[in-house]
Amino acid sequence: MKNPREIKADEANMRTIVSLTSAFESLSSMKITQTKGKVLISNQFFNEVWNIYKQIRMDVMFNFGRAPDEKPIEKELLILITAQGGLSGDIDQRLIKEFRKHYDSEKNDIIVIGHHGAQQLEQIHIHYTMYFDMPKKDFINVDPIMKIIRKYRRARVFYQNYISLSKQTIEDLDLSEVVSRMGKIADLDTVDDEKITERNYIFEPNAYTVAAHLENSILRLTLTQFIYDSRLAQLASRFRAMTAAKERSIETADDLHKQYSRAKRMLVDVRLKESLAGLKKLRAKGAG
Repeated sequence: MKNPREIKADEANMRTIVSLTSAFESLSSMKITQTKGKVLISNQFFNEVWNIYKQIRMDVMFNFGRAPDEKPIEKELLILITAQGGLSGDIDQRLIKEFRKHYDSEKNDIIVIGHHGAQQLEQIHIHYTMYFDMPKKDFINVDPIMKIIRKYRRARVFYQNYISLSKQTIEDLDLSEVVSRMGKIADLDTVDDEKITERNYIFEPNAYTVAAHLENSILRLTLTQFIYDSRLAQLASRFRAMTAAKERSIETADDLHKQYSRAKRMLVDVRLKESLAGLKKLRAKGAG
């Protein structure tokens, strides 16, 4: 058994871990509240842009802002949105697991957002085309990602979705389908009286260009929304992981404190027995 001094040092280290996990837990909770507000604002802006786009679009397909004469790559682009670091629980491992069910090296190219996801792909020897850091600030510039997406006919996003603090799911969505789902084409009977058409609005240089510009805006908003959702889910997963780690650390620290108390008592008992044994020997010599 360890001596009391070593056990006391272990307990002090564990108390430090309790303090650190508690700090990460509080920080995650605060950031969750902030990110929730960004998600709501992003949703509202998307709805406003979609309301204009759905009335002037020239095609039932969402073309990612491509010009009519652009020929996209026929491969499907897979976009993985993961955490930047490794303190987000098991959520990235779950995402990679779902991604591997769909991935075919002959049919797919990959871009990764978040360093942790890139690390995991490297560990399993899967090559990705491009890597981007997970944005740290409120402003998210997705233009470099959009330039890549526009080159492909199809794109699929794997990201973490926030349900609640205790539940986060992995989503696997076709990007064009989810854009259409987020803003279904309104029936003409349900459109407002003042319709946005070429009869009552002037489109410069033409309606196709305006529609492509709006597609770019919608794609930008959708990608931003995915990143906000992923960040929210990652923070919630981190909160859960830190809460669980804090609870385990408290239990371990309490157990070490009990071990320290027992070891200290045992040491006192041993020294007392040694003292009594020495005293007996002295008395025996004196009697002889």
